[in-house]
Amino acid sequence: MTIPKGFVAPENAKEVCKLQRSIYGLKQASRSWSFRFNDAIKEFGFIRNEDEPCVYKKISGSIVSLLILYVDDILIIGNDIHALKSIKIWSSSCFSMKDLGETTYILGVKIYRDRSRRLLGMSQSSYIDKVLKRFSMEESKKGFLSMRHGISLSKEMCPSTP
Repeated sequence: MTIPKGFVAPENAKEVCKLQRSIYGLKQASRSWSFRFNDAIKEFGFIRNEDEPCVYKKISGSIVSLLILYVDDILIIGNDIHALKSIKIWSSSCFSMKDLGETTYILGVKIYRDRSRRLLGMSQSSYIDKVLKRFSMEESKKGFLSMRHGISLSKEMCPSTP
C-alpha cells in the first residue's frame, strides 16, 4: 500500500506501508475473510465440505446443521431450532453480524414454505424472468425440453468422439 498524501515525509518518499490485516474492498479481503471464517467455524465443530468449500456441516446425533457461505452472507439451515439459535449466538460473538430472519430469497432462488403441509420449495422463476427481461425476451413462448421426463443421465451416455 502506498503511503497516503499528507503522511509522506520527503526523506521517506520511496517507502510503502505494510498492512497488518486486510481492508474491506481489497482483492485479498475476501480470501482473508474466508480463512478467518473457516478457522472460527471449525472451532465450533463444523466440517468443511470437500466438494463445495463454501458449505459446512455439523452432525450431532439426529441434529444436522448446514452453513452456506456466499461472500459475506451466511445461510444457516438445520433441523433443530435450539441448535440454530446457538449457532447464531456463537457466530454473533465472533463476527459483527445481523440476523435477517427466515430466508425468502438468496442467489436468485426464491425459498417458500408451507409449514401446515410440511413443505419446503425453491423456485428460480423470478431469476428466469429477470434474465428474459435483460435480453428482451419476456414475450417469448414457453416450450418443453425435448427430453423424456425422469431420465437418468450417466457418464457412459456421453459422446465418445468430439
